[in-house]
Amino acid sequence: MAPRANWKGYLKLSLVSCEIALYPATTASERVRFNRLNRQTGHRLKQLMVDAETEEPVDREDQVKGYQVAKNSYVQVEDDELDAITIESTHTIDVESFVKMDEVDKRYLDTPYYIAPEGKVGIEAFTVIRDAMREKGRAGLGRVVISRRERMVLLEPLDTGIMATLLRYPYEVRGHEDYFEGIPDVEIPEEMRDLAAHIVERKAAKFDPDKFEDRYENAIVELLKSKETGRPADIPEAPRPSNVVNLMDALRKSIAAEKGDSPQKASKGKAPSKTSAERDKAREPAKKAKKARTTG
Repeated sequence: MAPRANWKGYLKLSLVSCEIALYPATTASERVRFNRLNRQTGHRLKQLMVDAETEEPVDREDQVKGYQVAKNSYVQVEDDELDAITIESTHTIDVESFVKMDEVDKRYLDTPYYIAPEGKVGIEAFTVIRDAMREKGRAGLGRVVISRRERMVLLEPLDTGIMATLLRYPYEVRGHEDYFEGIPDVEIPEEMRDLAAHIVERKAAKFDPDKFEDRYENAIVELLKSKETGRPADIPEAPRPSNVVNLMDALRKSIAAEKGDSPQKASKGKAPSKTSAERDKAREPAKKAKKARTTG
């Protein structure tokens, strides 16, 4: 059964529009959730909003939103005042432009949704917009109001529907320069680069989310089962990685582990295939000898 739509409105491209519904593409409902309990009684706890000055409980009907303009000074805003703010993107996703997907900075991608036509009347217009994006290999940029906030949204064809991904604004994305400026340029030996590249090549795989495993969630489930049955939890302690002392040796051992060799054999054995420069250098004596025989 499909989940309830988070938003209903119109998808608009120039003068073409159709009625659509927006559905959440992700869910956290399957995660283990905990309640706060009274340790003494085992009863659930409930949150209580308390006046910070009087420390008296405040009923829900007396609670109101406030925006701080100065210390201990707030502008109160009622919910119906916020609901009265209506802009075009409140009910319409107007596609403003189209971009190439490889130009989209992944740091701006936020929450994914599915867009499907609402009713049979707009299916033709929906299909035209979807197929036009697919044919040109571009994604649409528009705006939508969700939870009283206008968000930029990226639209991409997905199967017979459209995937809409909410985008972060520039002020929500931190620049990387301050974090990376202390990383120095290091000259890495070619053999070391070849070893690392060899490991990358051996571990090459296709992106397959079906292989993802939430090991922490599984450990929590195991803990809960053990506590419920009264048996000790069988949760192995994960080994902590240590700092690499000899990087070359660590790379060779990593390759040996991938092949199934013993660590001793890896440290004493030869490295993986030589670089082209090393192979050419090794062939030089043979080339010279051959040349001497030919000229002689």
